[in-house]
Amino acid sequence: MAKPINELPRLNSRGILRRLPSESTYLNASSTDLHPWSSRFKYKLTDLTGKTAIVTGGAVGIGKGIAYRLAEAGAKVMIVDLADQKREETVSEFKKNGWRISSYKSDVSNEQAVKSMIDQTVEEFKSIDILVNNAGIYPQVPVMKMTSADFEKVIAINLKGVFLCTKYAANQMIKLGNGGKIINITSIDALHPSSVGLAHYDASKHGAWGFTKNVALELAPHKIWVNAIAPGGILTPGVEEIQKNMPTIPEVDPSKILEKFMAKIPMKRMGEPDDIGKVALFLASDMSSYITGTQIVVDGGYLLS
Repeated sequence: MAKPINELPRLNSRGILRRLPSESTYLNASSTDLHPWSSRFKYKLTDLTGKTAIVTGGAVGIGKGIAYRLAEAGAKVMIVDLADQKREETVSEFKKNGWRISSYKSDVSNEQAVKSMIDQTVEEFKSIDILVNNAGIYPQVPVMKMTSADFEKVIAINLKGVFLCTKYAANQMIKLGNGGKIINITSIDALHPSSVGLAHYDASKHGAWGFTKNVALELAPHKIWVNAIAPGGILTPGVEEIQKNMPTIPEVDPSKILEKFMAKIPMKRMGEPDDIGKVALFLASDMSSYITGTQIVVDGGYLLS
């Protein structure tokens, strides 16, 4: 015969077995007695005040959407990007809201540049609590026309960059001893190809997803949670530029490509950078305190089709 639920053993926060309260306990106890953790709800679970976040590729598109939400929640944000003008424009825009924002020009595929970026962040903000590996490129080139240089460049930025930023940011998190959150922006292409001509991109995103899971295991003892977000079709300046410069392919009408893509999305719309920003805020905050090694797909249901 199964035991009543109140007789089943449970572990408390220190890993010591305890039993659930009996029915009489519930009848006679106050709400504070029943919910000893209730003090946690006296503050906003998404409040990042006092935290420092790094967002690579943070000047435009998805990166900007993520940086916006983290800064809005109170985090000090270091925006890392190679695009000087866009980076300065984003910093200026965010500072008008009274947010603590800084920026750094860095190539995430260059080890020394990444080390310098991490050092600058610690010097300026005194900590690193959140890292968002968002920087990435996605040039569309068929394999038969792809050069070794084409392949290596995508892997260097999209995968090696994730490794380098994670390594040096996590090293600082471990030194500081406060744990941390690392969020890798992968893609639905880490699960299923979305378009021909992105073999190098898909390889990089599969790699980033595998890297996320393995590093989540390695860093868990240090209370550093590592997760990924897999965006579907998101309307960003980068996507729009690719559509404008897309090479002509026989029997393919460029104007119909987006239409065909959207036809597979149950929500019948493309995503926006803020759709990813809100999920990043969830993973960066205490709302996700029991999640690591997970990839959240944000695609409007595209992979269901």
